[in-house]
Amino acid sequence: MNEINIEAEKKEILNRYKMLLKASKRRLEKGDKELIRKAFEVAVDAHKEMRRKSGEPYIYHPIAVAQICAEEIGLGTTSIVCALLHDTVEDTDITLDDIKGMFGEKEAKIIDGLTKIAGVFDQTSSLQAENFRKMMLTLSDDVRVILIKLADRLHNMRTLESMKREKQIKIASETLYLYAPLAHRLGLNAIKTELEDLGLKYTNTESYDDIALKLKESEPERKKFITKFIEPIKEILQEQGFKSRIYGRPKSIFSIYNKIKHKSVEFEEIYDLFAIRIIIDTPFELEKTDCWRVYSIITDFYHPSPERLRDWISTPKANGYESLHTTVMGPDGKWVEVQIRTKRMDEIAEMGYAAHWKYKDSGDNKEGQLEDWLRKIRELLESPEENAMDFIDDFKLNLFAEEIFVFTPSGEMRTLPFGATALDFAFDIHTKVGQHCIGAKVNHKLVPLSYQIKGGDQIEILTSNKQTPKEDWISFVTTAKAKSKIKHALKEAHRAVAEEGREILERKFYKQKLEFTVQNIHEFAHFLKLPNTQELFYRVAKDAIDLKSIKDFVKFKAHPEKYAAHKAEQHVAPTLEKLVTDARGKSDLLVIGDDMQKLDYKLSTCCTPIPGDDVFGFITVGEGIKIHRVNCPNAVQLLSNYAYRVVKAKWNSQHLISFLAGIKIKGTDELGLVNNITKVISTQYNVNMRSINFDTDGGVFEGTIMVYVHSTEHLTQLITKLKKVNGVQNVVRLDG
Repeated sequence: MNEINIEAEKKEILNRYKMLLKASKRRLEKGDKELIRKAFEVAVDAHKEMRRKSGEPYIYHPIAVAQICAEEIGLGTTSIVCALLHDTVEDTDITLDDIKGMFGEKEAKIIDGLTKIAGVFDQTSSLQAENFRKMMLTLSDDVRVILIKLADRLHNMRTLESMKREKQIKIASETLYLYAPLAHRLGLNAIKTELEDLGLKYTNTESYDDIALKLKESEPERKKFITKFIEPIKEILQEQGFKSRIYGRPKSIFSIYNKIKHKSVEFEEIYDLFAIRIIIDTPFELEKTDCWRVYSIITDFYHPSPERLRDWISTPKANGYESLHTTVMGPDGKWVEVQIRTKRMDEIAEMGYAAHWKYKDSGDNKEGQLEDWLRKIRELLESPEENAMDFIDDFKLNLFAEEIFVFTPSGEMRTLPFGATALDFAFDIHTKVGQHCIGAKVNHKLVPLSYQIKGGDQIEILTSNKQTPKEDWISFVTTAKAKSKIKHALKEAHRAVAEEGREILERKFYKQKLEFTVQNIHEFAHFLKLPNTQELFYRVAKDAIDLKSIKDFVKFKAHPEKYAAHKAEQHVAPTLEKLVTDARGKSDLLVIGDDMQKLDYKLSTCCTPIPGDDVFGFITVGEGIKIHRVNCPNAVQLLSNYAYRVVKAKWNSQHLISFLAGIKIKGTDELGLVNNITKVISTQYNVNMRSINFDTDGGVFEGTIMVYVHSTEHLTQLITKLKKVNGVQNVVRLDG
């Protein structure tokens, strides 16, 4: 082990502190420097004995988080102080009261929002979900909580190299599932992009490395093309008196990966690997006019694609993003995306809402959009009894979704998440309108409550005082507000019916000479395996519990030994906690295909893993352990929210077993092509096929083949062989 040089480390800590001060210099007011110094000294002292997994002094981390807050997000002194102290309450002897005494109530509240919940939850809940929910509760009061948390997550992702593999996958999955979308929603484009790229690097290293290498190899050619495209534009803009900056910006590795995956194309087939960005320096009142003037100049020079014009200046995105996007035919017959925006718009696009504060007095009203977003979070947090996992699902669905603009009959514009229905719109107008909604007219035509609204629709809601929310309404809505209001109304209705049931049960108990005591009611609910007494009363009111059940209960009361046997029977089903413990065992590693393995496991159908794939086991209640690929479409959510139910897994290669895998083939329809493909699979490669499906359209064929292979290596070799067949253009493995 390397010997630690304490003096050199002290020097480095001081050096990093000076860099932090330099980064925050332009925002410092009187007394701020002393405050940051005090926070720095408290943090250094609190973390003095601690080291990171990499062996570095722990204090490097809080300083780095504060540096990101100051330099990359543009936050002020309070945030820098909280970033320096963000781990002290969780990891050291310092308490929230100490923070409050030394720095103030505001700082203590922010740090409380950044401190993870202590203690263990019951095994049906998710600690990650509870922590996220706690953080969002604080966020609804102070947006800086989430900005510091994003800086913390970004530094953790940048230093993930020294962590164990399973920890890397868990943290990277959580980042892709929650933190990257959150950065996007707050308009922090630069941070969102880096979080996504790093998330992909650890969840799908092979794809990340492959794209990174191809981007590096194609860089010289790209630079040459960008220069050729920019030169004439630069000249004209100068002539017209525009102060501008023009440059080419490559697409992120993550967005290229998504395109390859969702559109089933090769890297070489993606034409928009980069975008040309034109940033003009112009006064606020001339921004819209000048951006359109630049658009006019570009399209005079290069032909635009009419269906690829995006105007986010007239109606900015929900996260405050403003820009004008067009795709034009550039030199050498290549399509190029051009983004036109002002200096102010560019700062907001990269640094998000932190940059809005800088422009508060310029007539920029995006502060209101942030307030709207926080109001929606408060609405989401209104129902405290809701399961934290439901909260996260609703949160992702509502607050990270793209938004659409719709109109009321009077022409008022309202925004709703993409995928919202007519019933969501009704609840968005008012809770009572939603509860009494019987139908809707969209663009003057009658539609059902479940109708999915589209951008630009004009919607009129039809109501009746006799209408009340129904059970199936939950499946009609997507917004958190509508869901929680429907659940609340159903609960109230359930409670009213249960009150009637209580009176009915009391009469029935007395008829059977059974005392109507709290203990008897609880025992009867337990005897019927019901979750609570309210459910018991509800079922009685609905005639779902007959007299025979009460008579059976009376018999059990008369013979306690039988009742005890009945109770024991109820506890036969193992708890999730027991399943987790049994599955993990002593080795904490599940070996797939081992004869000694007594655990019941299944290969998941959503990603069809085969030997050689990077996999993990996920413990389910009814189906034993499900094996998933690390890059499975559902893996990010499972690893992010249910890490405690994940078991490490590896393949045992002692036996040659066949596994089902799917491949997708595209190409040009040539004579005898299908015959050539099947010949390669069956004859040359000796692989069994389970099913084959081909379809041709206008000279292009597309096919799906399910084959039995032994490993990923076996499958990769087969794909390489198939790519060499004449007429075949693309062969990819199916995800599920």
